[in-house]
Amino acid sequence: MMGHSHALSGIVGWMAVVPFLDGREALGVTFDLGPGDIVAGSLVCAGAALIPDLDAKSSTITNTYGVFTRALSGIFNWMFGGHRNGTHSLLFAVLMGSLIQGLALWSELAVQVFVFLLLGIAFNGLGLGSEKNSIASAVINAMATGAVTLALFTSGVDYSWIGLAVAFGCFLHFLGDMATELGVPLLWPATKYRFGENIGFTTDSKVERNLVTPSLSIAIVLLAFYLFPWPELLPQV
Repeated sequence: MMGHSHALSGIVGWMAVVPFLDGREALGVTFDLGPGDIVAGSLVCAGAALIPDLDAKSSTITNTYGVFTRALSGIFNWMFGGHRNGTHSLLFAVLMGSLIQGLALWSELAVQVFVFLLLGIAFNGLGLGSEKNSIASAVINAMATGAVTLALFTSGVDYSWIGLAVAFGCFLHFLGDMATELGVPLLWPATKYRFGENIGFTTDSKVERNLVTPSLSIAIVLLAFYLFPWPELLPQV
């Protein structure tokens, strides 16, 4: 799928599992998900849902932070055997989730920096900014990313779940690409068999543009109405 579809799927995916996670414990993490955590988790998942495409030169994430992400792209492409190979496996999702969870245990500041970078990727994937003016787009993205990151920090969001959210975002990416005709090698490196190959729709086809993307957008609106305590959040008249 295209970058914006992956980012939207990350938001929908996190919002969809909130009712099942809130107030529960999983893999040593206790989920106490207030409005701030829902927003933070949605954006983290949106950004993480773009990470597997760091193996492709033309992807949204590869072109988000210029030379830095392009260099990472070259490394990932070499390490994981090209586009839609190792970075589209369950092993990769576990590795990314474990790495970021370790980062969370090591330093709160490092987590905040990672969240800032990941939110920038998410906003870029969602199309924030002007395609005709890259400088203006970068400025708008940076301002929005900084403002949201700061707002989430001051609201006291607990990122103890961030590793799981990153792994989940990667997994949502795999599900999205499994719905396309190229499929994904989920069990790499044990096997290169591509789950979903020659079954789904073509990337950036009418199906994705006219059905998948609008459906994901509508799902976000409906889930937002369901999850957030709007009477408490909106100013009293």
